[in-house]
Amino acid sequence: MTYDDLCYLCTSIGNLAGIPVRLYRENDLVFQHSIVRLPVDPIIMELEKILSIHEHVACHITAFFDYYCIATHSSYHIVIGPSRQIEYAEQDLRRMAFQLDVPVEDVQEFVTSMRQIIRMPLESLIQMMCTVNFVANKEKLVLNDIIGGTENAFHLEEQRAQQTIQEEAPTNYEIHNTLAIEQTVMNIIRKGDIAALETFVSNAPAVRPGVMAADQLRQARNAFIVTVAEASRSAIRGGMDVEAAMNASDAYIQKCETINDVQRLTQLHYDMVLFYTQRVARIRNGHYGTDLVINVANYVQKHLSESITTDQVADSLFMSRQHLSLRFSKEAGISLAAFIRNEKIEEAKRLLRYTDKSVAVIAAYLGFSSQSHLARVFKEITGMTPGEYREKKRRYDPDAEVNGLLLTIPTWVSTIQRISQRINFSQISDKARCKLNHALRELESVSAKLQQKAGGQDCGD
Repeated sequence: MTYDDLCYLCTSIGNLAGIPVRLYRENDLVFQHSIVRLPVDPIIMELEKILSIHEHVACHITAFFDYYCIATHSSYHIVIGPSRQIEYAEQDLRRMAFQLDVPVEDVQEFVTSMRQIIRMPLESLIQMMCTVNFVANKEKLVLNDIIGGTENAFHLEEQRAQQTIQEEAPTNYEIHNTLAIEQTVMNIIRKGDIAALETFVSNAPAVRPGVMAADQLRQARNAFIVTVAEASRSAIRGGMDVEAAMNASDAYIQKCETINDVQRLTQLHYDMVLFYTQRVARIRNGHYGTDLVINVANYVQKHLSESITTDQVADSLFMSRQHLSLRFSKEAGISLAAFIRNEKIEEAKRLLRYTDKSVAVIAAYLGFSSQSHLARVFKEITGMTPGEYREKKRRYDPDAEVNGLLLTIPTWVSTIQRISQRINFSQISDKARCKLNHALRELESVSAKLQQKAGGQDCGD
């Protein structure tokens, strides 16, 4: 196809879908079409990952659970997105604008424009790009070619695999140990106990959830879906807004279905549990709140990047300003104004620690009147300036790195044990035997090096 043909195709699908479309040639933007005007294109944050994709049709899901779909033709990338199936929360869009460095005066236009983009299911967007691929590359692809055929319950290979499991299943079934672990994690989420989660991860046992699918990837996905469903409900019981919790659950499940690597699914698993635990922790603010405190905390979290007033909170709860102030102070043990201020400073601390945004940008994002206003309030609460806090918290923390390593080791061990139990070692080929021995030697070498670096200390069980 010629360049003009591709531009025509981009314009047509952009008008049809109501979603921005771009055309890249060897990583350079050469054409774009959108019925929505965006002050800053959100694809900037994802462009490097998107342009590294070389499949004829693929999709990419962001940390905000937006998705982009990509079709390639020769040296060209056609990229449509972002879209999603559920409506954006105001706070999510403001956080996105913050990460994109959208100028303060353009933030509201960015929020409004993003909400005007048509919401479309990921499957529909993929099917649209399959059509584009057929026009551009004369190749017929269907949805299952992109997201995997095992999702089709009537797929012949899956039927055969399930039959094999039934025929070859051992008489001594593996004992499930998930109930106690599951109850522990769900209680941590319900209480918003981040410290307990970190302790649990440091000593996490190997999980044996039983066989739920014919292959390891589908097994990991199924386990994730079960966990996120339970985690969202635990978060709701902990006080998280129902709609926010369920929307996050839907988004996490959509992302899980696009991941084709068990290790990345494990990382997403921990990210999901941490997300719900942190949200409940912020809502409960370190203690079990009353319904009023929880409702106020949910409102503050949803409007964290705005200049929140007592009148606005009172209107949202259908209460008078005076009645709300008195009740909240009595039930929370802190004034409403102080609570709002503390929540904003907690978010400022997180942004200072985990982003490179300037103090001025963080101040504007959190609704402070100026950088000096944020600095003054920040020092009143923490005893440090924002710059001092950032410097202190960014010092290297080896224990945190070890905790990350400990998170993955139980999964490796459990996977190796489960697969090894199914292997008939007397029947494997010499080539497979050599590969296995080589991998085991590498694993042994890594283990020995880690033990040497750790000083060989064993603290017992």
